[in-house]
This record gives sequence, C-alpha cells and structure tokens, in this order.
Amino acid sequence: MDSPLFARALGTIGPGTLQRAELSRRVHAIQPAPGIAFDGRDGKITLASQQQDETHKDGAGDLRAHQAGVNSIAIDRFEGRYLISGGAEASIKLWDLEHSENTHQKYINHPTAVAKKSASSHQYGITHLCFYPFDSLAFISSSFDHKLKVYATETMTVSATFDLDSVVYSHSLSPIADHLLVACATQHSAIRLVDLRSGASTHSLAGHQRSVLSVAWSPHEEYILASGSSDGTTRLWDIRRSANSLGVLDLEDSVGIVGEDGLGKNARSRDLGKAHTDAVNGVVWTDDGKYLVTAGHDERVRVWDMSTGANALSHFGPIIKNSHLSTLLPLLVPSESLEPGKQIMFYPNQKEILMFDLFDGTLLKRLRLPSAFSVPVRGIEGQGSLRRRTTSLTWRPGDVALYSAHSDGTIGVWLSRTLEELEAEKNEAKGADDDADESRKRKREALEDIFKDLTKQKITFT
Repeated sequence: MDSPLFARALGTIGPGTLQRAELSRRVHAIQPAPGIAFDGRDGKITLASQQQDETHKDGAGDLRAHQAGVNSIAIDRFEGRYLISGGAEASIKLWDLEHSENTHQKYINHPTAVAKKSASSHQYGITHLCFYPFDSLAFISSSFDHKLKVYATETMTVSATFDLDSVVYSHSLSPIADHLLVACATQHSAIRLVDLRSGASTHSLAGHQRSVLSVAWSPHEEYILASGSSDGTTRLWDIRRSANSLGVLDLEDSVGIVGEDGLGKNARSRDLGKAHTDAVNGVVWTDDGKYLVTAGHDERVRVWDMSTGANALSHFGPIIKNSHLSTLLPLLVPSESLEPGKQIMFYPNQKEILMFDLFDGTLLKRLRLPSAFSVPVRGIEGQGSLRRRTTSLTWRPGDVALYSAHSDGTIGVWLSRTLEELEAEKNEAKGADDDADESRKRKREALEDIFKDLTKQKITFT
C-alpha cells in the first residue's frame, strides 16, 4: 500500500486508482472469519440453545443455518445488508448482516424471517435463489418441486408461483433489461422463459439435447442468454430471433469466428462442438460482458472471449473438482474492486475455496474451510459423518466479504485481514494477555499476604 500512497501523494495517480489498489489488496488478503456463525433454530432461545451459543463463542459448536444443508445463498445488491439462504429441507431464511459487518469478533446471526415448508411455499429442497436486480424487496426461488416462486422479502410470503413441470436447477433474471423474463434451466432439454409481467411461462428455447443445468443473461446485451447443458454444450441465444440459438462454444477453437471485421460481424454461426467433454453445470459472465466462464463435470473451468467465441485457453490445473449434478457457479469479484485488466475468480471446490487469476489460471490462494464452518451430520446407519461440500458463493456489494454455503448446513464468512490488521490484533491480544497476567499476579500476591498474616497469628482454643 505504501507505493500507491506515495504515488497519490506525488499526484501521479488519482483517488480512484488509489481506491482500487487498496480494494485489490484487501481482496488478496481475504481470510476465514470462523467467529461469525449462522444459527437457524426456530422459536425462542432456550437454555440449551444459549449453552450452544456459548460453546460456539469458545471456538466450537454445532450451529447450522439449515439442518439438512444449505443449497443456495444470495445477498441484495443495493445495501448489501440482507442475505437469503435456501435449504435442502425446503425452507428459505432471511438474515440481517448489519450487526456482523466488518468484524472478526465472535457473533451469532439469527434469521429475521423464515419461509417454512407449507402448502403455498416450496415442498422440496431449494435449488437456487436470487434477488430482483432492481429491487431488493423481492426475490425469486426455484426448487426440486418443479416450481419457480416470487417472494416479498419483508413478509417472506409468496407473490407468484409458476409450475414448470420439471426440476428447476437454476434461473436467471437480466440485471439490465426492460423485459422481466426469467430464464429457467430445467430437467427438460429446452430453456423455459417465464414472463413476470404477463405471468406466462409457455415460451421455450430448444436446442440442447439433454437437461439444462445453468443459464445466465449477458450483463451488457439485454436479449443475449448463455446456457450450459448436461450434453456438454454451452449455447448462446438471442431471444429476439425466430431461430433463437446463435450457436455453440467449441473447446477446440482458440481462434473463434472472426467474421468480416475480425470481431464476428456477419459471421456464420457454429452449430457443432462442445464446451466440455461432460455436463456443463456452471455459466457466469464477467461484469463487462466480454468473457464467459463455464464449469463442467470434466473438472475443467474454461474462459471464453465473447467477441469471437474463442476458447481463451486459461488453464486452472488438476485441482478443480466438480461431480455433483447441482448447479455450481464460480464467483467473479466485481471489477471495481480490482486493478484495471485484472479479474479474480473464487471456485467452490469440495472442501475448500480456490482463488484464481481468471486469465492466466494462476492459483492465488487456497481457502481451507475451518472446523468451525462444519458440523457433524448423522449418517444413514447412525455413524457420524462430515459433509463439507461448498454449494454456493456470494459477494457482499460495497464490501470485501465473501459468503459460502455448505451441504452440512453451515454458512461461512470470509473477510479481508491485511498484515497490518493481523499485527494489530496480535498486539491487542498480547496486551490483553499481559493485563490478565498482571491481574493474576496481583491476586496471587494478595492471597499470599492473607496467608502470611494468618500463619503469623497465634491461634488459641478455649
């Protein structure tokens, strides 16, 4: 940080450049915050639950956000204050992050509202959650019960329900479009489009040969959609066209379709080719819309130049693990938090979170899951087992904070801790230990004085 500060003092860089340099430094310093936990127990706090809270404060405990596992989490993009979590037991919980922000101290979050399994809510496990991109007062959920639902955030009540007649693995709502079309990746081979304005859910995009596992709208082109399927293909769509599909991405093509101007103008679409040699269960755009990131069951993550559709040949090594059928979305850090031209990806591996440079594939950090993030889960035969698969990642807007969901029912928190902050905490802890030692010394001296006084006195019995 000294170099950017010095450059700013000399006037060679502006305040915006200094801010991005500091934010980038803090992103690289992200660490687990195991003292912050999420306790999803219902009802009033009992003596037993208070004892469990105290156990967690001492560094251990069995606190879960959802007893059967957390399948998806999302944070509102406006205030960055509210987090929603969807469980394998079909409940959805709302959490207020305001009290635990910017702290590495011990703190236990409790849900402010809960949408339990009921006739009007979901009947089976939640598969995906997302807030409205324009209004945090509403969010959308999908489930294994074939339903897509719209909820009011404040009351946690269902505003609308759409039955898609097949399992909904994930969904996407455009962050920029005037239309309110929700693209749904389902067990069916066609993508379903749900119009929230009209309530219609009959339009579909056909082209994949097997179930669709992930969909994502372009952040810059409101009618462009990307999808990944269990047939190994990643398709691009323009929903305005009668033949909606723009073509597929081909892992063997590192040149792309350049067209007349070298950027794809009047280029012929590609209809053959696969993005992965196995199912594609993760599709994510960079926030500038220039690149697409895909994850597949072939245990590869690929980066695509979307100006031509070329494979950017980023290689992340054999460390990547991906075998679960559910949607697995890598997390891309917002570009405003990084230096220009840089992009960082967090990948939810089985028992850790991997931090990569997106473009050259360099492994920057392996974030191991602390023991406080995981709790014992009963096995089928009563044997204790430990399930620590990371199911979902979300970034807190306006802050350097990462939240992770896990199949053992916990929600993990990862905050920035620079070397200066670690040193300050170490000195503070040392000072507290010195104070404690001094207090114990004074007490010991006082007890010794009392003992000496008592032993010097002559005691007589009458």
